[in-house]
Amino acid sequence: MPSELGAFLQARRELVTPGDAGIPVTGVRRVAGLRREEVAMLAGISADYYLRLERGRDLNPSLQVLESLARVLRLDDDTRAYLIGLAGPKPRRTTRRRRETVPPSTAKLVASLPLPAFVEGRCLDVLAANPLARALSPRLVTGGNRLRDVFLDPAEQDLFPDWELAATYLVAGFRESVGTDTDDPRFIELVGELSLASPLFRRLWARHDVRPRAGAIISFHHPQVGELTLNREKLLVSGTDGIMLVVYHPDAGSEAADKVTLLATFAAEYPNDVEISRAGRPDTGVHARTRP
Repeated sequence: MPSELGAFLQARRELVTPGDAGIPVTGVRRVAGLRREEVAMLAGISADYYLRLERGRDLNPSLQVLESLARVLRLDDDTRAYLIGLAGPKPRRTTRRRRETVPPSTAKLVASLPLPAFVEGRCLDVLAANPLARALSPRLVTGGNRLRDVFLDPAEQDLFPDWELAATYLVAGFRESVGTDTDDPRFIELVGELSLASPLFRRLWARHDVRPRAGAIISFHHPQVGELTLNREKLLVSGTDGIMLVVYHPDAGSEAADKVTLLATFAAEYPNDVEISRAGRPDTGVHARTRP
């Protein structure tokens, strides 16, 4: 049975054409991308050793071998780092992962921001959201999940002019976020659900693309304010294991800024989806909740 490393190597070699690798094509090829022996030749290792890597029979390749494979497979820096992580030792887990909790100061910040803002966990669960975020997308609610919404909810798909491209980036960011921690029950549950329900998710997941969760410019086709282009920031919340604060903001003085102001009028109908105590202080945290 292929290991995570073997599955990654197979998926990535199938994305590299002989032309990309400078290999002349003669006759009919029965495989997509490069053959195993071609990868081995270009990386300077034996075909038998590469076969053992793909089949999960050797899980401890040297850094030199991994660097050579990254070069042959044309990996960018982020995907190269992911490959090296796959081949590294995995720490033994002695306890179950704790529930993701939004720090009180972060919860208070999200509630007070005059911009669409929410908090997402490592598996892209929505842990907290303010009214402007929910005015941008009603799916941005505690207990929701960004992957599930983008792949399974037509209303969420309609928000993106090119929702398949948005889904591609989302899956790559999800893979980077989880890393090698693939025995996490939440990860297993989510990948299993989406693999059964979405052919597009299955196809994208099989590519093993990796992309850091980072800032970007995002375009929306909003049902109330029309075309809207915003800057998106993703900021790691200190003291947490991969929880991110996500904030959308327009360029100052732009048409998008006027539309965010308009969104604020729609946001009035949404309460803050952040747990705040009656004394005005955030509770001990906001937990991901599974939708029924």
